[in-house]
Amino acid sequence: MTDPKHAHATENGRYYTDPAGGPALISVTNVLDTSVSKKALMPWAVKLTVEWVLGNLADVAARVITDRAALVRDIKAVHIDARDRAADLGTRIHAAAENRLLGAPVPADLTIRPYVTQFEAWLAEWGIDVHRDVVATEITVLHRRLGYAGTADLMIWLPTGPGGRREMWLIDYKTSATRSAKSVYKENAQQLAALRFAECALLPDDTEEPMPPIERTGVLNLRQKSHALVPMPGDRKAFAAFRGALANARWHHAAPSSYPALMPPQARPAGKAA
Repeated sequence: MTDPKHAHATENGRYYTDPAGGPALISVTNVLDTSVSKKALMPWAVKLTVEWVLGNLADVAARVITDRAALVRDIKAVHIDARDRAADLGTRIHAAAENRLLGAPVPADLTIRPYVTQFEAWLAEWGIDVHRDVVATEITVLHRRLGYAGTADLMIWLPTGPGGRREMWLIDYKTSATRSAKSVYKENAQQLAALRFAECALLPDDTEEPMPPIERTGVLNLRQKSHALVPMPGDRKAFAAFRGALANARWHHAAPSSYPALMPPQARPAGKAA
């Protein structure tokens, strides 16, 4: 959703540049996008496309004869446009949350205002003092030995331990215009584990520090009319699963896209003995 400082797009998805030099580091989300099957995406895309066609029947009928090629392009783009709008919305909400925590101006963006309101409500409900409780926001983390990097949305102290003891949480924001505030995906645990067990975190000046000892991990779902902090098991089991996904993604990104066909041996000339 966000556009981190050291991230860049490649033909194989997002990678990070290591400011200390060395090979590019594959992003955590890229690993999961490559390795985890998103079974709900196809039904969602079909539903959006069908709804668009049904909502534009007269125009579709007219263009079938006169503008068929362009009509096909427009129909194929329906779910892509919706995906890009959702990604842009998430990016803007992430940026607004970061600005709020850093004390910077929050853009007067009417589209994201309901989500920002829910974020403010969450801060108030937990009695969060950003100067006292927030450890880091939108911070790049690296694991050079394993070759990956990612961006942690929020590291924060919350009074969730026994007797109200403060515990350090690593939290990832998730935004949606349609999903329940209590819903999460299984791979969210792998994402959080990968960030939690990174080797180091980059400070704004690109100096680095060891990752702090994270005690809890979770997803903060922000919706237009609701929000929910959902604890997720970003533990060693989830990290082991992520490492398997990482190996799979590396293989896919390194494998050639085509292979030469094997031709049969040349037929022997007629009349010659073996």
